[in-house]
Amino acid sequence: MIGFAEKTERQRSRNLGYLTPVAYLWTRTVKCKNPACGAVVPLVKQSWLCKKQGRYVALKTIASKGERQVRFEVISAPSVVGLGFDPEAFSKGGNATCPFCKTVADADYVQKCGKTGNVGSQLLCVIARENGKSGHRFVAAEQVPQGLLPSEDEIKKRIERICELTEITLPQEVIGTERPSPNARGLTAPTRHGLMRFSDLFNLRQRLALLAQCAAVSEASAEMHRQGYSDDLLRAVVSYLGIMIDRMADRGSSLCRWDPSYTKTQSTFGRPALPFVWDYSETNPFGDSSGDIAQALDWILAVVREVSVTPDRAKVERGNACELSLPDVSIDAVITDPPYYDNVPYADISDFFYVWLKRSLGRLYPEHFSTELSPKKAEITALSSRFLGDMDKASASYEQMMLVALTEANRVLKPGGELVVVYAHKTTLGWATLVEALRRANFTVVEAWPLDTEFGGRLIALDSAALASSIFLVARKRENAGIGSYEEQVRPELTEMVRERVGTLWNLGISGADLVIACVGAGLRAFTRFTKVEYANGEEVPAERFLTEVETAVLETILERLSKEVGAKEGRHGLAGIDSATRFYTLWRYTYKSAVLDAGEAIIFANGTHVELDSLSGGAQPLVEKQKSKYRLLDYADRGDDGKLGIPNEDGQPAPVIDVLHRLLWLMERHPSNIPEFIREVQPNTEQTRLVAQALAGPALKGGELGEVATGGELAALAKLTANWRSVVEDAAEMVQGPLFRSARGRE
Repeated sequence: MIGFAEKTERQRSRNLGYLTPVAYLWTRTVKCKNPACGAVVPLVKQSWLCKKQGRYVALKTIASKGERQVRFEVISAPSVVGLGFDPEAFSKGGNATCPFCKTVADADYVQKCGKTGNVGSQLLCVIARENGKSGHRFVAAEQVPQGLLPSEDEIKKRIERICELTEITLPQEVIGTERPSPNARGLTAPTRHGLMRFSDLFNLRQRLALLAQCAAVSEASAEMHRQGYSDDLLRAVVSYLGIMIDRMADRGSSLCRWDPSYTKTQSTFGRPALPFVWDYSETNPFGDSSGDIAQALDWILAVVREVSVTPDRAKVERGNACELSLPDVSIDAVITDPPYYDNVPYADISDFFYVWLKRSLGRLYPEHFSTELSPKKAEITALSSRFLGDMDKASASYEQMMLVALTEANRVLKPGGELVVVYAHKTTLGWATLVEALRRANFTVVEAWPLDTEFGGRLIALDSAALASSIFLVARKRENAGIGSYEEQVRPELTEMVRERVGTLWNLGISGADLVIACVGAGLRAFTRFTKVEYANGEEVPAERFLTEVETAVLETILERLSKEVGAKEGRHGLAGIDSATRFYTLWRYTYKSAVLDAGEAIIFANGTHVELDSLSGGAQPLVEKQKSKYRLLDYADRGDDGKLGIPNEDGQPAPVIDVLHRLLWLMERHPSNIPEFIREVQPNTEQTRLVAQALAGPALKGGELGEVATGGELAALAKLTANWRSVVEDAAEMVQGPLFRSARGRE
């Protein structure tokens, strides 16, 4: 029997090695879909507990004959292979297999169980620390002493008692009262599994802990009032305590995962959306470890200490950006981080924190917590659900409200004052609405620089086109500007600005989508300094079309830089002269690595590289795969096994260089003896193929937040090919073609 820290002080003094629980790991369960079985099916997705060099710990399922519920055993080994089983071979895509009869509980069945209240839970293990020692101990559920976990009835009685004494209630507000936009992925995951109210996002013990904390804050407020504390001090202390409770809710819901790499509980919000997890980690609020209440308070105190040394006091107001309570020309600078078009349903997400703030601070700030959930009608976001699914109306509303807000900023700014807009939306469509609003609000963008503001390991960045930086746009009031000529005034300035900014940011080590969007932002100066921009025929240049042309100029300049990086000579052997498909592929890899793009952004990017996206996603040898409303770039592993890839067409027209390269990579990895025959049949431009391979394998495409991991398979193959180019390609070319193919070496 293993003792825990709840034992008596006399027992502790004997140094028997009692443990303090840090977290409790649970899995949700359903009854087996097979009526003849009736077993409890654990919905475990993975069972890793620790994944550190030299120490690998995971839970192994034990399904004993004659039983109807599995038990879990803690297995530890110095290597993954030493475990003897796969800790990730559990439920996939919401489907779980019964460990006794092997019947699959599919995702629809599991969701149905959730909606009918037939999902249970099973303790997997307790993660603990031994007093005075570093590291964690992992204790299987069956080794946990009886009585460590109070019964559900006891917990419910405690909750009822707190509600009765304090009039603080559980958060029964319905999740997504105003339905979140489907294109924003806000709150829908838990509700699909029957978690319809905010209290459903917490298990019974978590509800009790948070209610008790709210009650303690209320009691502290009353006691401070009785002792004569000033209103300002009382409000400050209680407000910080309310924020502390919100931090505890974020690290204390049944949507938190256990992170085996860092051996700690992750927050609920690894990205701006509510997730749904099968196996979750319940943090001990008083475990003296990551995520506990002491750490939450430390974070708040660190901020208080930091801002308390500033000499000036800040005045904070809650208000509407479209109706600023400030006089005209009274402000030196307006700095705003506005909603990024349709990226995040901010108000919907904030409800998770609002419902607990209302219970901890509602009596202190009744004017701010008078509504059931946070107000949403005046939110400046392009969410189609607010307009019955009509995205055009959502976009129009976003632009109109953004225009009003920016016009208000213009009104309160002094002459020469600056507007700073922090923006990190990755799509040109999102930028177009912002740019149009800035222009119509009489602002001229004078500068744009990327600054690192994002947490590098955030979940939303993985395999996405998310920016690692935010773009800071600096604008000033536009005065006495007329109509600008695109050909004579705007384009020359644009070209000069783009070349200068690409070179500057490239030398600073900024790459990928961050460099592209930052340069697009810098190019806005040429456009926004005029009230209106027209082509020579009198047609107005809309913001969206201008941004496409800016992106084209940026991508062309980047291609020139890539050519110089690989030592390409001017003329037909530079990357600028490659075919459109290869050009598209190279620039996508540079800008987005392996990220999947929404259709709108993919189409705009294709336009910027002068290709039709449909032509690349159709036919027998597509370069891009269309998945509903998204596009994925295919690599050599996806395409290389096609024996016709890279072969000239019936008219003798050579295939795109990227087709030749993909087939070459595939043959090198699987059938290197077939390379000479392939080269004999294709007769490729070996110099141009080499340059493309070097560009795709070069440091410019390896860097950035998505990094080599995202395109590791192709990058590894490219590195191997370029390192052995002479023996793999040129020797093979000479062998099948003789002196005609020695030109590549001769040029060197």
